[in-house]
Amino acid sequence: MSTTQTHIYSLPGEQNMYEKIPVSIFASSEDASKAIAREIADLVLHKQSLGEQAILGLATGSSPKKTYAELVRLHKEEGLSFRNVVTFNLDEYYPMEPDALQSYVFFMRKHLFDQVDIPEENWNVPDGTLEESQIPAYCEAYEAKIASYGGLDLQLLGIGKTGHIGFNEPGSSKSSRTRRITLDEQTRIAAASDFFSLNKVPRKAITMGVSTIMKSQRIILMAWGEGKASVIHQAVEGEVSEKIPASYLQSHPNAVIAMDEGAATGLVRYELPWLFEGFTWTEESIRKAVVSLALKIDRPILKLTDKDYNDNGLSSLLVRYGSAYELNIEIFNKFQHTITGWPGGKPHADDTHRPERKAPYPKRVIIFSPHPDDDIISMGGTFIRLVDQGHDVHVAYQTSGNIAVADDEAYRFADFVQDFNRGFGINNEAAQKVFEEAKTYLDQKEIGQPDISSVRKIKGLIRRGEARATCRFVGIPDENAHFLDLPFYETGMVEKKPLGDEDIQIIVDLIREIKPHQIYAAGDLADPHGTHKVCLDAIFAALDRLRSESWISDCWVWLYRGAWHEWGIHEIEMAVPMSPDELMRKRLGIFKHQSQKDGAVFQGTDKREFWQRAEERNRNTAKKYDQLGFAEYEAIEAFVRYHFL
Repeated sequence: MSTTQTHIYSLPGEQNMYEKIPVSIFASSEDASKAIAREIADLVLHKQSLGEQAILGLATGSSPKKTYAELVRLHKEEGLSFRNVVTFNLDEYYPMEPDALQSYVFFMRKHLFDQVDIPEENWNVPDGTLEESQIPAYCEAYEAKIASYGGLDLQLLGIGKTGHIGFNEPGSSKSSRTRRITLDEQTRIAAASDFFSLNKVPRKAITMGVSTIMKSQRIILMAWGEGKASVIHQAVEGEVSEKIPASYLQSHPNAVIAMDEGAATGLVRYELPWLFEGFTWTEESIRKAVVSLALKIDRPILKLTDKDYNDNGLSSLLVRYGSAYELNIEIFNKFQHTITGWPGGKPHADDTHRPERKAPYPKRVIIFSPHPDDDIISMGGTFIRLVDQGHDVHVAYQTSGNIAVADDEAYRFADFVQDFNRGFGINNEAAQKVFEEAKTYLDQKEIGQPDISSVRKIKGLIRRGEARATCRFVGIPDENAHFLDLPFYETGMVEKKPLGDEDIQIIVDLIREIKPHQIYAAGDLADPHGTHKVCLDAIFAALDRLRSESWISDCWVWLYRGAWHEWGIHEIEMAVPMSPDELMRKRLGIFKHQSQKDGAVFQGTDKREFWQRAEERNRNTAKKYDQLGFAEYEAIEAFVRYHFL
């Protein structure tokens, strides 16, 4: 194998005094994935020109999917051949059959191997079917086989929230080799959605070791979304530590971390951009700087002094404003104007400094909810306020949410319907047949097997009934609850179909029918399974189609968060406070979603129930407003306006 040139294309890595690994930040994961695919393609072509094989270390999970899709496109549309490629995958669950839906053999065949021309004898994925006694020798043979090719030319990596690379969990040594490992509990929780239950996730795995990875000629680690921001910050800017195995990459001579802007938000260049030369102040960055300073030194905005600004690298702000006094007053007033108890606008009031217009009143409002509970979880207090204040509120549930209903809940529901029919002497043979079919399927269902249509329907009806109960609790009529059941979601699997024209048109038709003055949409892009982002993309696409219609100019769009993350304080443009009684009403509304209580299927690594998470975030937002010198509230829901015209 040639060692004179390991690749001929490099991601545009950047580095500063805080970052200990070169990083490449892209506008989107799509852009980043295409750049990574291009580097891989150039490496493959370069090796072909030398008559050599390209030895690739490959990853699985959500991070590399778009890169593999682009490689498949290059193969099918541009003739890129992979005949000279040999692949070694990082890891595999143990035990695991290769044809299981959760196996990494299945993943690789689906996303890459079966769609390009890599010879099957060149695929290498750790074997999850071995007897325990065979594993040590197998791992040594895996290492030896990689070494026989001269090592890996390029290794793709994802990163887990524990900082793991491959399945090298916290505590893994830099000298570790391919081996069997016990999975961290957080890793298993993150994988639970793929297995539809935490107790079905394997506790062991076979993984390539850290030392094996570090011997690669080139390493590209991928990170997408705000959910990875914290661990990326630790890996890139923290100390090298076995607690964050990805931090070992700091000592690699040719590693780069490719990330989208969401994953980059924890880096100093995003958190404290004014520390860098050439920085230009904007209205948003000024707000962020003042808030960061106030929270850092735990002092209200109006008590910040010239010395506070000078001591914390913000002297250029004083030059701009003349004094801390003038700056403090301006920023304090801007934050004061975000607070309102009238999210739909207060009638007959001066709205010069209010976040929403006073007219028209009442307003027609659509709350878009990606799943059947996001409305009440993320903006339940505001939802209740809008109804109590007389607005014509509609809720549009974008997906059925059926995949998040446990099998035993569906079985219990089927039992109830059958008992109900028998109890009242109702003889509905068609319904009986459907429920018998569903129960028979659930009795025989294997781990990860997609639900048949009757089971999906039952699970969807459970979520629909819970959503209706919430709407009745809040006080909106049944006809104002719209169940869109967007087709992209209806796969019965965690992995969904791409957003399509049919999905967008459904939203267009609803918006056009209601002609709202306000739209609320979930901007919570840290959703680990991506449904929120797809649902938001569908709304944005629908608004783009409607932008030429005259009435749309009177529609304001507000983005909420809360289920997974909250807006940064400096980003908030409307803050709706809640009293203790209002927070309790919100909690009771969330409780209507009983299938999502006591261990929801997709709660992620946070084991708390959604109402607990939401209350903590709402209380934390209120606490930060209090720290900044504003009135003390029990909780606050936060919104950012989206300007689409």
